[in-house]
Amino acid sequence: MHETRAFEPSADFAAHAVADASRYERAQADRLGYWADRAREVLTWDTDFTETLDWSDAPVAKWFVGGKVNAAYNALDRHVEAGHGDRVAIYFEGATGDSATYTYAELTTAVKQAANAFESLGVSKGDRVAVYLPMIPEAVITMLACARIGAIHSVVFGGFSADALRSRIDDAEAKLVVTADGTWRRGKPSTLKPAVDEALTAPGHSVENVLVVKRNGEETAWNADLDRWWHDVVPAASEEHTAEAHDAEHPLFILYTSGTTGKPKGILHTTGGYLVQSAATHKDTFDLHPESDVYWCTADVGWVTGHSYVTYAPLINGSTQVMFEGTPDSPHQGIWWEIVEKYKVSLLYTAPTAIRTCMKWGREIPDGYDLSSLRVLGTVGEPINPEAWMWYRDVIGGNAGKNGEKKDHPAPIVDTWWQTETGSHMIAPLPGVTATKPGAAQVAVPGIAIDVVDEMGESVEHGQGGLLVIREPWPSMLRGIWGDPQRFKETYWSRFDGMYFAGDGAKYDEDGDLWLLGRVDDVMNVSGHRLSTTEIESALVAHEKVAEAAVVGAKDPTTGEAVVAFVILRGGVEQGDDIVAELRSHVGQQIGPIAKPRHVLVVPELPKTRSGKIMRRLLKDVAEGREVGDATTLADPTVMTKIAEDMRK
Repeated sequence: MHETRAFEPSADFAAHAVADASRYERAQADRLGYWADRAREVLTWDTDFTETLDWSDAPVAKWFVGGKVNAAYNALDRHVEAGHGDRVAIYFEGATGDSATYTYAELTTAVKQAANAFESLGVSKGDRVAVYLPMIPEAVITMLACARIGAIHSVVFGGFSADALRSRIDDAEAKLVVTADGTWRRGKPSTLKPAVDEALTAPGHSVENVLVVKRNGEETAWNADLDRWWHDVVPAASEEHTAEAHDAEHPLFILYTSGTTGKPKGILHTTGGYLVQSAATHKDTFDLHPESDVYWCTADVGWVTGHSYVTYAPLINGSTQVMFEGTPDSPHQGIWWEIVEKYKVSLLYTAPTAIRTCMKWGREIPDGYDLSSLRVLGTVGEPINPEAWMWYRDVIGGNAGKNGEKKDHPAPIVDTWWQTETGSHMIAPLPGVTATKPGAAQVAVPGIAIDVVDEMGESVEHGQGGLLVIREPWPSMLRGIWGDPQRFKETYWSRFDGMYFAGDGAKYDEDGDLWLLGRVDDVMNVSGHRLSTTEIESALVAHEKVAEAAVVGAKDPTTGEAVVAFVILRGGVEQGDDIVAELRSHVGQQIGPIAKPRHVLVVPELPKTRSGKIMRRLLKDVAEGREVGDATTLADPTVMTKIAEDMRK
């Protein structure tokens, strides 16, 4: 990961940027003062806070102590009151070509009605609401209605099984479930409510009502004791609802993430600090000009990116944003670029996996659309390899029209590192300040104390790798694991005294820029050498014949672990024994002989969730000859069957 290319922001971009270098200077001089200023800048407080940070009960923090605020009021009402009610809040594109537009005034009314409807179903402040919805406006409306009344939402990704849904309902003791009859996947109806029905079959749950959005019209079983149609309950509710201010530390949501014990961890976020940092970073990282930009984050609301950078920060900042229900290849492989052209999207935030998929399909697809409106490109979810970064910059960010014209200054790329636990961006460049390098995460966000340390917790030198830690509390940090404070301390704070350990490996390059090396448990130990799966994947994708790659470590009696690579070839490349030898040799040249994969398996597709994440644990099962684990969350569950068959040949 030695990178000499760097791209300075254009003079024009820097001159009009929302955030300049003074952000770093202010935060360096007085970190807490900086966050207090940002809190009063991005939010309207009903009651001002009296203390910026109380860290006396570490590792549980209290930010903006004494302050009172309402998330939904800040996302909606105040924009209407400021005269922006006619500004578009959401452009919705359905999976089957239907569309809808919500202005801030219309969205405010919808959320007020939903809040009244939820209260009529017995939901009150502090109650938990499970949300199991596709990527439709009702998902955002539901989350904001909960925030408005002080209920705590727990969004469960629509690809999760009935068992996974039930475990989350039980852990949070949810009173209400909001779901839909279904959605569409690649043009075909896909059901959701049957999973809710199955989840609630066994007695002993806490659910009193299930509210169902009619989305795809598929026939659905009905339980008269529990089930209510959204269209019967919500539109009939009053359009008047006063937003009550809640304490800055009032719980906003629980979001479950996988745990090493097999029991999901309910990550708890509270209101004030979470909203401040997510809104501030959304504004700075994407250089947001809400009066003129159209923003699109392609993440599902079932993940934290859909919480922070779809539901909350964009609306708090008064943005106009796009929501898309479908997948990048349906109804055709150019649908994303068609949407960018249609709505003149200027800020695009997506995952490296999606970028590499588009690379595999070929640049002629995006080249057929006018993407000249794009002015900032973001990435999230995993480290991005330099080749994908450059393709994103040149093909998407450099597009100046359908006829092959290129911009003098391609759109800058902001690669963001953060987690469900951190709540919002922790490492990201400022597009008007930072000279960005392909593949580098760059620098900590102003006001955030990131470091890379060795096993003893000592900072490493430039050019060295280690463990990524956060040295100081930050506003949007998790406040605990729901119902399990001891697990919170043991999971995140026990490795190093007083430091949050993120579970990721990282390195500083010679210039002091940060590079992410993936999860520490994605680091393989081959003959005593620690090898990053990310680094080997990057080397494979750097080969001109490879579109995508996933690497896992498999137990080996000689070397401890061996490298096993699964690759998708670019279109038109012939498969054969020579390509395997060529790729093994290529990795050896790029990284060293020790990194050569023991096996290279050419596959037609990789096992991905519907949000685009590669399920490496399933590949590890295959590589080590085990029965493949649960594949129900995959976009195409048949992929693993084919890979397992090929591996046995």
